[in-house]
Amino acid sequence: MNTVLAVEAGGGTARNLTITLFLVFVAVTLAITIWASRQTKTATDFYAGGRSFSGFQNGMAIGGDYMSAASFLGIAGIIALYGYDGFLYSIGFLVAWLVALLLVAELLRNSGRYTMADVLAFRMRQRPVRTAAAVSTITVSIFYLLAQMVGAGALVALLLGIKPGTTFLGMDADTAKVATIIMVGALMIIYVTVGGMKGTTYVQIVKAFLLMTGALVMTVLVLAKYNFNLSALLGDAAATSGKGSAFLEPGLRYGVEVAGNSTQTFYNKMDLLSLGIALVLGTAGLPHILIRFYTVPTAKAARKSVLWAIGIIGTFYLLTLALGFGAAALVGGKEIVAQDKAGNTAAPQLAEELGKTFLGGDLGGATLLAIIAAVAFATILAVVAGLTLASSSSLAHDFYANVVKKGQTSERQEVRVARISALVIGAVSIALSIYAQSLNVAFLVALAFAVAASGNLPAILYSLFWKRFNTSGAVWAIYGGLVSAVFLVFFSPVVSGAPTSMFPDHDWQWFPLSNPGLLSIPFGFLCGWLGTVISKEHDEDKYAELEVRALTGAGAH
Repeated sequence: MNTVLAVEAGGGTARNLTITLFLVFVAVTLAITIWASRQTKTATDFYAGGRSFSGFQNGMAIGGDYMSAASFLGIAGIIALYGYDGFLYSIGFLVAWLVALLLVAELLRNSGRYTMADVLAFRMRQRPVRTAAAVSTITVSIFYLLAQMVGAGALVALLLGIKPGTTFLGMDADTAKVATIIMVGALMIIYVTVGGMKGTTYVQIVKAFLLMTGALVMTVLVLAKYNFNLSALLGDAAATSGKGSAFLEPGLRYGVEVAGNSTQTFYNKMDLLSLGIALVLGTAGLPHILIRFYTVPTAKAARKSVLWAIGIIGTFYLLTLALGFGAAALVGGKEIVAQDKAGNTAAPQLAEELGKTFLGGDLGGATLLAIIAAVAFATILAVVAGLTLASSSSLAHDFYANVVKKGQTSERQEVRVARISALVIGAVSIALSIYAQSLNVAFLVALAFAVAASGNLPAILYSLFWKRFNTSGAVWAIYGGLVSAVFLVFFSPVVSGAPTSMFPDHDWQWFPLSNPGLLSIPFGFLCGWLGTVISKEHDEDKYAELEVRALTGAGAH
């Protein structure tokens, strides 16, 4: 029997282990979702989990929501391929939480009910503001969903041992990735439509625990391999990367200096600045993070949940350093790129190498790969559920209940529309993800951050802190920031004109930066200011009421 296992270890056993672990996780999370569906009786239960979660539980869930495929797969991959420059994502994603904590978390919890638009619409005309907020929420969520689906496709191809030229169950690598994207989309729709916020939150808590444990185990094993000598690890990573000492210095991917081409050098440096701004400001405008603040009973619990989230997320991002440099040292850039051009499989490939070293041979490698891959699947499923819930909630609560029905609808009808919306948004995300498979998932998430910071953040901050702000300003801020960000991305090298674009065989690119944040974020703030000053609408009493609510929680639901 042992001989048979050893023979199969490289292929069949790895697949069997992975599929078994994945099915176990899906079964457990579906059981949680079904249990949660029995506790979901009202709209507050569906949208906000009955506001019954403690600060620690919500902090874990925020961590589970935030530590996405971009964090685990994308950042590890980008550090493994580009060294020092890849760590920029970890720093940006973490620092962004300070903006969310200081400016948004507590005030939003006190002022709203279920969605971001509840805060914006409090002192303005409902219909135009809620329509704009729903459009923005869905757009940001779809950008973010793309990243998770692409990560899922890359992961499954690795798990099933499918490389270019090989097949599994008659499927080549590309077909297997598409099939996976469809399967993950179907599962996320089930989580949201059946379990609502309660089911989604518990799935996220379980996933955050699994991801932290998996990352910690891998970090300890990487360091043990080098006798806890960081210098030896970094030296080996630089040598194996094929880029030498440049691997440990800035400028390998971002802000690259092009000899004899000062224009391109300038664009590269601006792209780096644009990415940094988008990462730091994006979190405070992400709809699926903002709605998490409504799941706690008090403003104090909202603050506490963000502090817990910062601790959990900060620790995790420190671990991504060991995962990225460990993958560069032990797997090597060539092997990583051979499996996935964008580097999205670096962490699971590292797990396989560590398993071979510490658990013994191919079977050990297959075992650790299967465990880490199941954790990565858990990550993807939890995050896509949170995103789908945010966008379907906005569509049902903001657009259907308050714009179409003008508030004349029952909670039951509203929740039913939210469930149908989840189905539609899931289908759109699946279709778009199939075309985005050549892009690194951390990079895709950075685009979602830029869109969120351009459209949502100006409207939220103006609404909370500017007495003069009005309906016209809110609508201009959201549409101005949103349209400019999406417009610039469409005409950037992300979509066409480069070998790694979504459409590499076409070229309509004229905007030189990969991330639009540098232009679209200030443009969103400018539009909000301009829309406000050209409109005579002004309601100081309503602002005073919002201010009292935001600061004290008086009247909060």
